[in-house]
Amino acid sequence: SRLCTARKGNNRTLNSAKPALLQLSDYLLTHYRKGVRPVQDWRRTTNVAIDVMVYAILSVDEKNQVLTTYIWYRQHWIDEFLRWNPEDFDNITQMSLPTQSIWVPDILINEFVDVGKSPDIPYVYVRYHGEVQNLKPIQVMTACSLDIYNFPFDVQNCSLTFTSWLHNIRDINISLWRQPELVKFDKSVFMNQGEWELLYVLSHFQEFSVKGSDSYAEMKFYVVIRRRPLFYAVSLLLPSVFLMVMDIVGFYLPPDSGERVSFKITLLLGYSVFLIIVSDTLPATAIGTPLIGVYFVVCMALLVISLTETILIVRLVHKQDLQPHVPNWVKHLVLERSWILLEAAPLCLVPAARLNHYGCENLREYERVAGARPLPAQGESSPVVASILQEISAIRQFLEKRDEFRDIAREWLQVGYVLDVLLFRVYLVAVLAYSITLGTLWSVWQYA
Repeated sequence: SRLCTARKGNNRTLNSAKPALLQLSDYLLTHYRKGVRPVQDWRRTTNVAIDVMVYAILSVDEKNQVLTTYIWYRQHWIDEFLRWNPEDFDNITQMSLPTQSIWVPDILINEFVDVGKSPDIPYVYVRYHGEVQNLKPIQVMTACSLDIYNFPFDVQNCSLTFTSWLHNIRDINISLWRQPELVKFDKSVFMNQGEWELLYVLSHFQEFSVKGSDSYAEMKFYVVIRRRPLFYAVSLLLPSVFLMVMDIVGFYLPPDSGERVSFKITLLLGYSVFLIIVSDTLPATAIGTPLIGVYFVVCMALLVISLTETILIVRLVHKQDLQPHVPNWVKHLVLERSWILLEAAPLCLVPAARLNHYGCENLREYERVAGARPLPAQGESSPVVASILQEISAIRQFLEKRDEFRDIAREWLQVGYVLDVLLFRVYLVAVLAYSITLGTLWSVWQYA
């Protein structure tokens, strides 16, 4: 009847000085009731087609499990009370109307946890056949189950569920504005220079009901993003790798000197300071720890084990006057059965062997010279001769005792060097196996 009335007053409309847009606005909104769903037949379902385009990933709060995104949201539906004949209104086919003046579907995002700073768009577009288009940007702060175990090579999958909060599926149905494939790979507006990379956006429609109540329509958009790991690899992984390499190089310091202990203590302190610095960079949750955090803890444990091994070796090779002989079982297990390691470390054992060899030669030379000297004849200065013989005997006992101590020190030095090589190889294998395993896992996660 409204269209008929407009046609009857067509001549009046064309001749009126009132602008056509104002006439059309008055025509549409004068008797409009925005509190009623805009259908002629209440049995007819209002179909709302929606679309989402991700513009930017603003923040990912791992501790509070909140994802903040900026999206371009679009929706359109048919309002049967907003139709007109363009010929009656100067061939106007579409116009903008205030959002507050018309009916708008109550479609919300289920995962909303806070109201973002979204700009207010006060208008919608209305076409002559009743199609209403509502386009607006939204800053979305949504709850998301963030899995940080693979940090910094993690991929997150967060959902945005659009549904009518009140109307069931008989009143409002939701559909997808574009084809799912177009939505999936659409990165035309995405700001791709941040920490996160948009992989794709999946869409899925489903009906759900709560405890046998009415069914509701919902459209889910799964936003799949991947973290760019370069910054974290440079600032977290490389310093740790460098410190571990320096710890391995420290095994080439002589074990019988105190420099190795000082060097490894310095490395341990340096790694502790490094962990304090990077603790704020690592994400934290109440239910999980990233693998890189476990990696740092294991590296710290390896540094402690390396320092403990160095202290043990220094204790073995350090000469002490009251040091006992090397037990036979130690000689059998370490010296006799470790000939491969002995061949692998000739530079370590040769100096000790030369040192003891020179000590023994000096002793034998002294005994040869002392034995070649002519003894005084009997009866000549017997008290003096007795005193000299007594002193010579004491010197001989002292030299024999010193030679015994040197033999003991040489044995322990050999045991220390062999154990040092053995433990170094075990430590090196453990570090390499651990590093290769983690490197493989992170590579698979990065390119999966």
